[in-house]
Amino acid sequence: MSQLLTNAAEFTVSEIAQAVKRTVEDEFGHVRVRGEISGFRGQHSSGHAYFTLKDDAASIDAVVWKGNYARLAFKPEEGLEVIATGRLTTFPRSSKYQIVIENIEPAGAGALMALLEERRKKLLAEGLFARERKRPLPYLPRVIGVITSPTGAVIRDILHRLDDRFPSHVLVWPVRVQGDTCAPEVVNAIEGFNAFLPDGPIPRPDLLIVARGGGSIEDLWGFNEEAVVRAVAGSDIPVITAVGHETDTTLVDYASDMRAPTPTAAAEASVPVRAELIAYVDDQGLRQRQAMRRELSSLKDRLRAAAAGLPRPADLVSTQRQGLDLASSQLSGALRHFVQARRIRFSNLAASVQPRLVRQRHAELGERLEALGRRRTAGLLTTIDRARLTFAPRARQLPQAAANALERKQTALARVLPRLSDKPLRAELRHSQGRLSPIGARLNAAVTQTTQARRSQWEQLGKLLETLSYRNVLARGYALVQDEVGQIVTSHAATRPGDALKLSFADGEVGVVVAGAPAAKRKPARSGPDEGSQESLF
Repeated sequence: MSQLLTNAAEFTVSEIAQAVKRTVEDEFGHVRVRGEISGFRGQHSSGHAYFTLKDDAASIDAVVWKGNYARLAFKPEEGLEVIATGRLTTFPRSSKYQIVIENIEPAGAGALMALLEERRKKLLAEGLFARERKRPLPYLPRVIGVITSPTGAVIRDILHRLDDRFPSHVLVWPVRVQGDTCAPEVVNAIEGFNAFLPDGPIPRPDLLIVARGGGSIEDLWGFNEEAVVRAVAGSDIPVITAVGHETDTTLVDYASDMRAPTPTAAAEASVPVRAELIAYVDDQGLRQRQAMRRELSSLKDRLRAAAAGLPRPADLVSTQRQGLDLASSQLSGALRHFVQARRIRFSNLAASVQPRLVRQRHAELGERLEALGRRRTAGLLTTIDRARLTFAPRARQLPQAAANALERKQTALARVLPRLSDKPLRAELRHSQGRLSPIGARLNAAVTQTTQARRSQWEQLGKLLETLSYRNVLARGYALVQDEVGQIVTSHAATRPGDALKLSFADGEVGVVVAGAPAAKRKPARSGPDEGSQESLF
């Protein structure tokens, strides 16, 4: 027995480990393992992920390399039952076998629903599903962006429904609506539409529709991804979601501004019915016109009621009309007094501006000027004589130096005396007369002009007087009544029986005598004026 053991081959630990590794990898290769994730704490600092897959009887170590982890459509989570696809191998350093995972799928609807509920609670706690965050949809969007598959029936249903209700400008962003790339493509589409400029070459949509047809929970799982939910919640453009059938509900339905049960319902919710809108506008226009007619009718009634309370136009101007009649009746007398006052004033002015008086005044001023010149010359000579008489006695009493000084002054005075003769004074007088001659000529011209102006004014006043003369009134059938001394009789009370009066007509005068009882005692026989009295003349 010992000999048999002695002849057995020897292996190192590494050789045994490598042999086991090759055996396991050759025997199993790619496998699918179902189990519950345990011990998952997220990615390692190196980027790899390490955890354990277990069931009720055994467990196996699992590893996801950094490159594969980034490509996983379904990320591992603690306590989740999954189906892992990968290669079975060993780890010689610890004599353990493990599975290198390349893909992870949820293990059945139960696990997916549990994951879905857990994710829903998490996003709900963050407030992404709050009703306050939802925005109202635009009533009539100019541009509608649709995020869906370009080859499915969904886009045709949406376009057909929009064309029936209200034709609009539609932009389609093609995406895959299931599979591993569904979520990132939908996120890129939402962010891409939000990045459009309002005035850019491609118009920015006013409304987004995220839609796809019905399917299983696995088919719709891309719309339950957290990245898609956050993109819908963070969109600046209002979003309508229509994912699956009416009974299907995904997490993006909670985050969107409106959930439509079907893609057709989403198209109906995005635009109004054009025919109904036109009918509504026509109805509103009809109601507006009827309201305007009622308002105009009411305003007319109010205007008539207000006009009934206003006074008549004739009553408004009756007082002014009466004042005008009174002023016109007093106008003739006022003009007559005005002309008489102007005539008196003109007579007073005419007496002071006669040419004879002006020439007489000019002669008086000339004589006065000559007299002043003579008085000036005589005064200078008298002053010189007085100076000679004053200085002559004193000159004899002064010494010789003073006499010489006095002689020099006398010599200087002798030189000045010829200059003080009357010839320069006469020359100055002639110069003054020469200056006065133009003034006199201007005065004569002014007097002539003033006389002509006054004469023209007289003629105008004469014409006005002739126009306002009472003789023109007499020519229309009236008469002027004067007493014996020529005073005008203007009232019946100024006459007495037996008074001699003179009636002046346009073509002559007639003398009359007042007959009948005195005016103070006589009573009129009727309300009108007596034809034989003075009142009948005016």
